[in-house]
Amino acid sequence: MDYQFFRVHIDQHIAEVAIHRPDKANALHQAAWDELEQIFRWLDTHEAARVILLRGEGKHFCAGIDLELLMSIQQFRAIDCDGRLREKLRRFILRLQAPINAIERCSKPVLAATHHGCIGGGLDIIAACDMRYCSADAYFTIKEIDLGMVADLGTLQRLPKLLSPALVAEMAYTGRQVAGAEAEKIGLVNRCYPDQEQLLTGVRELAAQIATKSPLSIRGIKANLRYARDHRVDDALDYMSLWNAALFISKDLEEAFMAAMEKRQAVYRD
Repeated sequence: MDYQFFRVHIDQHIAEVAIHRPDKANALHQAAWDELEQIFRWLDTHEAARVILLRGEGKHFCAGIDLELLMSIQQFRAIDCDGRLREKLRRFILRLQAPINAIERCSKPVLAATHHGCIGGGLDIIAACDMRYCSADAYFTIKEIDLGMVADLGTLQRLPKLLSPALVAEMAYTGRQVAGAEAEKIGLVNRCYPDQEQLLTGVRELAAQIATKSPLSIRGIKANLRYARDHRVDDALDYMSLWNAALFISKDLEEAFMAAMEKRQAVYRD
């Protein structure tokens, strides 16, 4: 499908989503945020897409929210009722959170390939991805503190479940940049590659490997990992039992056994 601020391409069951506002350092204005949500809602149900690679075009991965969008908040000052002003402002924030929630809720694994700047809202985006990778020139920063703001799109809620909460606090309070090598060391990214070319090659190879696996199983793994993150072990095990009771017996299971017996690569339906 054609989008104005993203490039989306599906090939061999891999969907590549590239942020395409290079003249704005891939900072996202409202129309771009809305497109991002549309894309991930579409890919969630698109059967040909089994895994998603999210990257940025141009110098930076993503510079976060376009300052023009932040300045548009001034329009709310014209509302002469405090209650209605705050109601509209809350709706504004929820609208910006929605695209990132759509990434997390997408039933397909999302692999983020980041290079150079991953700033503010860019970090919110990758925190919602399943796996993160970067090039050595990458840096990550919770920049909102330097704008007199509290990061409100998910970084403060998701990163403490990925990293040490104290480390997240340090990043949030100071706005300091975490470089690629450190990002790998602290577990913010799975792997730091020497350069952007090797980053894309490596992440595409990983995406291709995932794309050969059972789509039904991949979706089940993502659903259960997300559920387990937010629930107690006994609750998550109960959820797992219901999931497999419903979906364990499938054509994918049959194909996996047949392929193993015939010593060949399994081929799964979309």
